[in-house]
Amino acid sequence: MSASRAKKIFPLHIKRVYEPTAEDDGLRVLVDRLWPRGLTKAKAAIDLWLKDIAPSDALRRKIHADPEKWPSFVAAYRRELEREPARTAAATLRAHWNTGAVTLLYASRNETRNNAVVLREWLAAKASKQSSAKPRARTAHSSR
Repeated sequence: MSASRAKKIFPLHIKRVYEPTAEDDGLRVLVDRLWPRGLTKAKAAIDLWLKDIAPSDALRRKIHADPEKWPSFVAAYRRELEREPARTAAATLRAHWNTGAVTLLYASRNETRNNAVVLREWLAAKASKQSSAKPRARTAHSSR
């Protein structure tokens, strides 16, 4: 692939929705199913709320009830991301990410174990797979 045809990779940030906005946030996307407590729409500065990309209520409740089940949460959430309606929401998110920086916003106090962390890893892995997929070589056929 020539340099002029190479796909530009834009930043994909994650941050707590309660943190101040930053110039490099790009599109600010809330990836939680529930609206963050005590936060007004104006203060949140959210550009897009993708409820359907968030873990299901059942899965969310499961991890809140037992944080030790983090590995099973991650696996289950990744499976949910492959099914509707999360699949369509993920396609919407990827389309935005293809055009500029995106910040995934979450409300959890845990900065290392939350759905935005899993989502960012999942999106990055998908993007890596797509960029490493080699296009089929074209062969020139002569009619001689």
